Amino acid sequence: MSAQIPDKPVLEGLEDKWDAAWAEQGTYLFDRPRAAESGRAGVFSVDTPPPTASGSLHIGHVFSFTHTDLKVRFERMRGKSVFYPMGWDDNGLPTERRVQNYYGVRCDPTLPYDASFVPPFEGGDNKSSRAADQVPISRRNFIELCEKLTFEDEKQFESLFRQLGLSVDWTQTYRTISDDTIRTSQLAFLRNLERGEAYQALAPTLWDIDFRSAIAQAELEDRDQQASYHRIAFHKTDGSGDIHIETTRPELLPACVALVANPDDERYKPYFGQTVRTPLFDVEVPVLAHPLAQQDKGSGIAMICTFGDVTDIIWWRELDLPNRTILGADGRILAEAPEVIVGETGRAAYAELAGKTVFSAKKRIVELLEESGELLAVSKPFTHPVKFFEKGDRPLEIVSTRQWYLRNGARDEELRDRLIQLGQGMSWHPDFMRVRYENWTNGLTGDWLVSRQRFFGVPIPIWYGLDENGERDYSRVIAPDVSQLPVDPTTDVPAGYTEDQRGVAGGFDAERDIFDTWATSSLTPQLAGGWQRDDELWNLVAPFDLRPQGQDIIRTWLFSTMLRSTLEDGRAPWSDAAISGFIVDPDRKKMSKSKGNVVTPADILAQHGTDAVRYWAASSRLGSDAAFDPQNPTQVKIGRRLAIKVLNAAKFVLSFPVPEGARVTHALDAAMLATLDRVIADATRAYEAYDHARALEVTEAFFWTFCDDYLELVKERAYNQADSGQASAALALRLALSSLLRLLAPVLAFAAEEAWSWFEEGSIHVAAWPQPRDIDGDPAILTAASAALIGIRRAKTEAKASQKTPVTILTLRADAATVGRLRQAEGDLKAVGRIIELELLDGEGDLSVERVELAAQEA
Repeated sequence: MSAQIPDKPVLEGLEDKWDAAWAEQGTYLFDRPRAAESGRAGVFSVDTPPPTASGSLHIGHVFSFTHTDLKVRFERMRGKSVFYPMGWDDNGLPTERRVQNYYGVRCDPTLPYDASFVPPFEGGDNKSSRAADQVPISRRNFIELCEKLTFEDEKQFESLFRQLGLSVDWTQTYRTISDDTIRTSQLAFLRNLERGEAYQALAPTLWDIDFRSAIAQAELEDRDQQASYHRIAFHKTDGSGDIHIETTRPELLPACVALVANPDDERYKPYFGQTVRTPLFDVEVPVLAHPLAQQDKGSGIAMICTFGDVTDIIWWRELDLPNRTILGADGRILAEAPEVIVGETGRAAYAELAGKTVFSAKKRIVELLEESGELLAVSKPFTHPVKFFEKGDRPLEIVSTRQWYLRNGARDEELRDRLIQLGQGMSWHPDFMRVRYENWTNGLTGDWLVSRQRFFGVPIPIWYGLDENGERDYSRVIAPDVSQLPVDPTTDVPAGYTEDQRGVAGGFDAERDIFDTWATSSLTPQLAGGWQRDDELWNLVAPFDLRPQGQDIIRTWLFSTMLRSTLEDGRAPWSDAAISGFIVDPDRKKMSKSKGNVVTPADILAQHGTDAVRYWAASSRLGSDAAFDPQNPTQVKIGRRLAIKVLNAAKFVLSFPVPEGARVTHALDAAMLATLDRVIADATRAYEAYDHARALEVTEAFFWTFCDDYLELVKERAYNQADSGQASAALALRLALSSLLRLLAPVLAFAAEEAWSWFEEGSIHVAAWPQPRDIDGDPAILTAASAALIGIRRAKTEAKASQKTPVTILTLRADAATVGRLRQAEGDLKAVGRIIELELLDGEGDLSVERVELAAQEA
């Protein structure tokens, strides 16, 4: 075996070497026959996060996916059949935007398919390109480009994940837009529909005017925006004066349906139940009371418009107010004024606004109010939080649209309580992340909006019957038979109809919306595990053991997956959730593409080596943020030093021959192995508790003691085959190396495999996890000998002598117990220190060097 050990071990090239070997040997394949034999208890299954295939991976992916891989490798070495798939999240708004920018196109569903279409350009992000400059293409042409680009992204992602050493079974992959995925997603929805959990409603909807799509509550984020309060006069209907309101959105005056104040506000109690008339438009609206009105905000009374913000929706719903929406899906003021604006002056004012953007409409209505004398004041600008789509560029508006919803517990107390109960029955790592899930679940204000007005995604598998006027009859929802799935309603025909009945009176019309990407991603356990497709596989892997993910998508991915599993199976989809922290820059700011501080991992991996980067990730506990400075990645450098030391130490240990029949007989060797037993037990408990950082910490600490102290102490004895203790030292070194490599294998996947191959057959990653050997040894002997070695080195350094300088006599003083332990390592101490006479004296306090005489020729 020693012939395989290189003269100078290096880390370079190990990634390509071992990735190819693992692929050829099928090291990480899910052993299904073995799993079937052992049953569910013998399987460890992972519901792996499917990265969004719309760009490049960043250092955060490296961080969190490494955390998962550490646990997976541990469980595999513990004898579990590991089911570790990988998915790619292809569909959704980010993919469409990337395709638009990458190819310079936009989708126009009214256009016919062009089989010979070539995009105007290919490559770059082209973010500066305007929608008006993008070439319109058919829906089918657009989807083909989406599929092409995501496929290329996925190949790059897989290549980087292989370089990272993820022990994924690459034969177990799925895409969120494949036929199997579409079938699974549509089937789950149809079952929701059948049970009454899915429904359609016309309601106020948060709307992104750039993506032209509805946005769900879980996809919102607040961003600070500048605004000013406009103090405006509403006129009392009885002519007795005015009531002043303050608003940041004067452009919504035509949509005003009421004024509202707190029921305890003495200033406005006399007006509750009365009416006022709106400025400019002269529409009579009531003055109402509601506890959400804030007495200390503005003038204490607000106008309710349909719709300016989510509070407007609550007021509108709870006070049973009319809907006078004036904003269209394009974010512009609708051409038709609300019917209640009947006066010539009011209609003329509205005409000034029609067709304008929100920004332009605000500017014009302020001018009109100034001209009419109804604008009393404008405050100094201030910043306040405004709702955005998390991937959008402009504030969301609220428009009234017909959408599909899934019941999520917001209006169903029994379902909400069940979701909380199932969350409490899971193990969370760290445990405090459970609170974020519970807070989100308890704070839901509406059911889950799952429909999107986009193109690249899973089609909602529904048609509608048309009445005698060719209008949709929403009470006649036509669903396909399960055997028809997957379907695209825009091209497929429902049972009992023919294609020529599409869009004609008495015929049918297709649902053109697609599912929100989370509506499909919420089914990742089902997609990966063969739900309703492969019953044997599903029963072997579900419920899954582990859901690993980031903390920022607890409200989206984790909650939605829990909801779908609860609705379908009445159980949690996993037993454990492992939540990674964020990556922050040196200023402790979260890394994000929008901030421009994201680090792409390819260069870091190439410069420092994969094991070094894995070490950096493994050093951080779950749920804790980790700082990363690409200019000075200290932890990465420490990891590289450790990986190199592992190779060199292994080569050194393997240079000592182990005689046949060797046994551990020396007290220092037994002490080292007994200490290692404790490390193995500690590391094992840590991995079981999802504390990979603790496992690495105790293993690394012992590894450096092993190299710096124990190996130095015994190397002379291990070399000297005439020494009666040589076999004991060589065997102890070999046993320790074997255990240490396996302890480090989850972290230093490549270095550990390389060193293992020098003296063992097969992959270290399918070798058995080390077990304590129950060696009858006293760890305190190693502790004492290490302390003595440090003292001897320090004494020579202080004497300005080389460590190789012989010592005529050296005196160590320590307490009696320590002296007794040192006597059992006396020979090794004399050899490593080149000490002719070692004097050990009883005393009190810590071990100390009391006398050192260097040999005359070296003095």
